[in-house]
Amino acid sequence: MADKEMESKEEVPIAIELAKKQREISVASFFEKNRHLLGFDNPRKALLTSIKEAVDNSLDACEEAGTLPEINVEVIEMTENKFRVIVEDNGPGIVKKQIPNIFAKLLYGSKFFKLSQSRGQQGIGISASVLYAQLTTGKPARIISRIGKNYPAHYYELRINTQQNKPEIVKEEEVEWNKEHGTRVELDLEGSYQKGDQSIDQYLKQTAIVNPHVTIIYTNPKAEQIIFPKASEEMPKKPVEIKPHPYGVEIGVLLSMLKLTEARTLQSFLMNEFSRVGSGTAKQICENAAILPNTKPNDVSREMAEKLIEGIKKTKIIAPSVDCISPIGQELLEKGLKKEINAEFYCATTRPCAVYRGNPFVVEAGIAYGGQQNAEESVKVLRYANRVPLLYQQGACAIARSVLNTAWRNYGLSQSKGALPIGPATIVISINSVWVPFTSESKEAIAHYPEMIKEIKLALQECGRKLASYIGKKRRINFESKKRDYIQLFIPHVGEALKELLKLNDNDEKKVEESLAEILEKSRGKLEQVEAENLEYDEEFAKIGKDYGEEEEDGENERGEGNEENPE
Repeated sequence: MADKEMESKEEVPIAIELAKKQREISVASFFEKNRHLLGFDNPRKALLTSIKEAVDNSLDACEEAGTLPEINVEVIEMTENKFRVIVEDNGPGIVKKQIPNIFAKLLYGSKFFKLSQSRGQQGIGISASVLYAQLTTGKPARIISRIGKNYPAHYYELRINTQQNKPEIVKEEEVEWNKEHGTRVELDLEGSYQKGDQSIDQYLKQTAIVNPHVTIIYTNPKAEQIIFPKASEEMPKKPVEIKPHPYGVEIGVLLSMLKLTEARTLQSFLMNEFSRVGSGTAKQICENAAILPNTKPNDVSREMAEKLIEGIKKTKIIAPSVDCISPIGQELLEKGLKKEINAEFYCATTRPCAVYRGNPFVVEAGIAYGGQQNAEESVKVLRYANRVPLLYQQGACAIARSVLNTAWRNYGLSQSKGALPIGPATIVISINSVWVPFTSESKEAIAHYPEMIKEIKLALQECGRKLASYIGKKRRINFESKKRDYIQLFIPHVGEALKELLKLNDNDEKKVEESLAEILEKSRGKLEQVEAENLEYDEEFAKIGKDYGEEEEDGENERGEGNEENPE
């Protein structure tokens, strides 16, 4: 009997033992082990990511408050691989109760649920920087924030409890601060500072180019201060929060919306939960889906939802409003190129608003051609998403895929199959959306949605046609110039021959040559100057973020790590 009891004990299924080890994983614990997913996979990139997240938050806060941003960025080298990062802004500040959650709790924020353009999206960025600083130095983040001159400034020292994804307050007090309102973030972290294409200097410079209303005062680890003054007193248009557009909405999302809606009929559901759907459009969708408009949303089954999706596809719906998006703008994009690149031809374009998965987006593109750029190298590609420079993972980005798949030979540039075009050109692409589909939480590359790739290619083709027109015109003028030079070679000989035949003196010979030159000018027309004169190019500004010699080679090696990925 005892033996049977022992056998029954030994026969306990292994699944029961395994189940005892299973438990919920905190999001902070997950990113503690997978910090590379947040952009902290090497010291140089980690230093840039920490600054980028803080600056992006500052810009969003200032713009929401309608304040022209003034941002002070200071990077202090403490030891060979330890840095102190300080980012201070003049934004609206943060109320005392929210400071710990914003800086020391992952997936906490105000932008995740609203559909309007902003730099931040996921509620991870700045708290991830705090987590990285905590992991690499063990020191808490130090925060000062004030919401108005009649309110005190609150100082916090914060850590993240990674097991529970909760803030731990190390110190809390009221302090004297000379700013009326704003926020100051101070982090000690492990990093590496280098100049080059993927440096802090380059990120801040590109940020200043596409945000002309911003003043950035930057002090690098060498104690050199660089000031990027604002070029405009005008704030960008404030994006308006909207509802999702019906085009591209997925069945799972639609079923969730049908369950949560307060609407009593399917027609009112379509009108209240989506943008650009009026009474007539809602009826047309229901008719195309063969569903009664007065059907209760809770009664819609999965099969009916599929019909509704098909009904939406068959219905012509007005494109989404661009009020929810604040693009850089064609003029500003071209102006930014002129300031950075001394070229002979510039063009830019802004595409109409399009939709992916119900999310509106606008694609902008520009090209700077010729001038001092190297004609033997691949073109340079500058990428932006919601006015934020994307400096890493170019090869994994939908923008790179679109550039590679564009037939640049049609537009005057040489190109091998599956490679970037070669020529003296810089291509800039900017994606603006209520929700940019990044490939990871580090927000470095854009996912390959077909709708987005299509719009990027159309924008590039539009710029390409303008470039081809310019290159063709320049080629014709150069050919005409050579032909004229060839004719002008014979004018002195013609003058000399006429002098001998007609017994002309030297003065008459000179007049004959001048007359022949005038006839040539009249018959062939005046040569047109096609190269653009760039008065906005700033040589000193263009040098910021660039490095030479040994440091540049190191930057190239690191750059290859992200750029050699095959976009296919």
